Amino acid sequence: MRQAYVDRVITAFLVSFGVIFVAELGDKSQLMAMTFALRYRWWVVVLGITIATTAVHAVSVGLGHFLGLSIPGDLMSIVGGLAMLVFGFWTLRGDSLDDDESAKAERVSKSILLAVVGSFFLAELGDKTMLATITLATDHNWAGVWIGSTIGMVAADGLAIAVGALLGRRLPEKAIAYGAAVLFFVFAVWLTTDGLVTANNFVVTMFTITAVAVIVSAGTWYVRSHREQARLVQEELADQEHSGVPATGRTPVERSVAATAD
Repeated sequence: MRQAYVDRVITAFLVSFGVIFVAELGDKSQLMAMTFALRYRWWVVVLGITIATTAVHAVSVGLGHFLGLSIPGDLMSIVGGLAMLVFGFWTLRGDSLDDDESAKAERVSKSILLAVVGSFFLAELGDKTMLATITLATDHNWAGVWIGSTIGMVAADGLAIAVGALLGRRLPEKAIAYGAAVLFFVFAVWLTTDGLVTANNFVVTMFTITAVAVIVSAGTWYVRSHREQARLVQEELADQEHSGVPATGRTPVERSVAATAD
């Protein structure tokens, strides 16, 4: 009895690993993994993918084991597309560190991890790999399917991460930022269009158009204001270096507030 159970787990693991690994090749999630790897540390990306994949495939296995094959994926695809749009503007803004590098880097790393987990979690909901996992769970051992599908997806995305890390050593930072932002915008169009076509609902379409307009407007303002602030800081640092005054890293507005407080 116990040996038969172990055999079922192993069979489910091998089948799930192979199916999900092949299904993930060329999928948007693999391209997303490469995009994140172009900008951030590979281990943060791998950790984020592992967390998101474990959670999504746990849901998939549960649905396949208890609820069958019915799952609405159109709305989650749209939400995932809107999230990609937000991450695109975030990438255009860029990240920077203050003098207190260790504390700041820790906070940035945490925000990046949340971004990776959130984007992959939303992108995989309703995706073909999730549906494949649900299908496998209806006919195979749930534990084997869960472990096999998770490792299969992480392995496939690991290939993309390796490619992204390799390219990252040979490309300038600005080119990487613009390239990654373009890919995020492509993902946004991909996911949103797929969700709208599947939903085929006027209310959902109007809501999505409104949300896109708001995100684009806010994102454009956000990027411009951040670049303007960065430009002012650079001008201040250049003036202070030229005059021999120690740099404060503050904008003119911040200096004015500090002077008033003093």
